[in-house]
Amino acid sequence: MNTRLMSLLQPRVFVAALTHRVVCPDGNTVSNEACCALFPVLEDIQTSMFADEDCSDAAHTALRVAFHDAIGFSNSNPSMGTGADGSIFIFAETELDFDANLGIADAFNLEAPFIAKHNISVADFIQFSAAVSLTKCPGILRPTFMFGRVDATFPAPDGTVPEPFHVDVLKSSQKTVDDILARMGDAGLTPAEVVALLASHSIAGADDVDPSLSGLPFDSTPSVFDTQFFVETQLRGTLFPGTGGNQGEVESAVAGVLRLQSDANLARDSATARLSGWQANVNNQALMASSFQQAFAKMQVLGQDVSKMVDCSEVILVPPILSASAAKAFSPPGLTHKDVPLDAPSDIWQCCYLFALPS
Repeated sequence: MNTRLMSLLQPRVFVAALTHRVVCPDGNTVSNEACCALFPVLEDIQTSMFADEDCSDAAHTALRVAFHDAIGFSNSNPSMGTGADGSIFIFAETELDFDANLGIADAFNLEAPFIAKHNISVADFIQFSAAVSLTKCPGILRPTFMFGRVDATFPAPDGTVPEPFHVDVLKSSQKTVDDILARMGDAGLTPAEVVALLASHSIAGADDVDPSLSGLPFDSTPSVFDTQFFVETQLRGTLFPGTGGNQGEVESAVAGVLRLQSDANLARDSATARLSGWQANVNNQALMASSFQQAFAKMQVLGQDVSKMVDCSEVILVPPILSASAAKAFSPPGLTHKDVPLDAPSDIWQCCYLFALPS
């Protein structure tokens, strides 16, 4: 065989080696055999836990659990937990008593039977369920998923979940935005990543803030992952969807929408309003989706040794596409730029009055 012919054949052999696939017992194919274990879990939770529903309450709950579990981690204090380690369920009797985890007992009751059925770590189940839940919501970019988390051997302490309306158990004082960002920073997340993760509130709701109502959304388009959340949180609050005066709730700009005090504060703080992307997300679906995808992937492996994990992203389904017209942000009916507060704390916040909101 001549030299030129050999040079033409060699690249083909090399590419074939790179694309080798493993056939799983159920017929699915993967790059790494370890990922085969996830297909039975995927099928089970898709049909039985999420009931094949699009962007449902069960999906929202799975996403919340993933964050509350993962944030139990500190780069400066090992006693604060080992991150995305399943501790929130493994030590449910301890962690579910924390104020910040109010309502997660419902998620535990939902997910526990599925965890018992499948031979993967509790930590992996929590994060896998969250990744799968995201694929139910139009507008999400396909999540990545690393497999092989090590379960917790001790519970995370109270105070790891940053919520400004709860008393800081370490300081016995009300938390500020600076405290929130410091807590998240100690876990390894930047202010920009905090804002990126809060895009999840576009598809989330509250069951336990207003005792008179449940399932209240955080924006007016809770069934799609879009930038509307970043629009509406910047508008002046004038009403409560229910009783009002509840801990952790401030006035909303849109009827039927609940606004968390934490979201209101972060939308108005100079460190997050413009410098870390709150305003930049408005009407920029690509930016919001990409930023969230990256921050979520980072959050999902907090405290874990990624070098010992397997990339099983190919198991995650492709989410529904959100059309450009559906993704376009809008001013809620009857509201305009004039509804942006003029008593802003800095000129950085004032800029959104002039530029950030869609017309």
